[in-house]
Amino acid sequence: MMKLHCFGESGNAYKAALALQLSGLAWEAVYVDFFGGQTRGGDFRQKNVMGEVPVLEDGDTVLTQSGVIQLYVTEKTGQFGGQSPAEAREVMRWMFWDNHKMSSQAGMTRFLMNFLPPEKRPQEVIAFSQGRLKAAFATLDAALAGREWLVGDAITHADIACCGYLFYPEPFGFDRKDWPNINRWLDNIAAMPGWAHPYDLMPGNPSDRA
Repeated sequence: MMKLHCFGESGNAYKAALALQLSGLAWEAVYVDFFGGQTRGGDFRQKNVMGEVPVLEDGDTVLTQSGVIQLYVTEKTGQFGGQSPAEAREVMRWMFWDNHKMSSQAGMTRFLMNFLPPEKRPQEVIAFSQGRLKAAFATLDAALAGREWLVGDAITHADIACCGYLFYPEPFGFDRKDWPNINRWLDNIAAMPGWAHPYDLMPGNPSDRA
């Protein structure tokens, strides 16, 4: 059985976990104590020199970075990669866009607003990041106008990547009611057989540290 080293608060880990879950592959989540410093230790660095989650172990194959793990799911199952070379390129276009424009900003902003002590939260940085996120949300919402999915007529890695941070309850500048097309699209994803909320799919929850 494949093992995904992850923790519930990680939106990037959620992308990999959700791809595995929706694919029907046999996998299990292995908790990584990120907030306790596990990713900075030598044992974890032997799995991933970058010191990040997610890490997927499938026998002798060890993969890091959520996008690589998502594409590995396609290698194993043929799912989520697009139905033609043109669709595959479009899927990759959205995955790259998410990595640069959406998830990088959402992950940092959510961390600064929720997981730092209140007195250490840099308000000017947060405001700047929220402005960039608002532009990303507008791009995504416009792309979903009149569409059920970002690419083609079925869920792909484009959807799985771009939704990575948008199911989390902590405030970071995203309110579903402000973006009707995104809101509808998230409902489509949540209706997929096997879908689970990140805090149900992976171990680790802010309440564990409360």
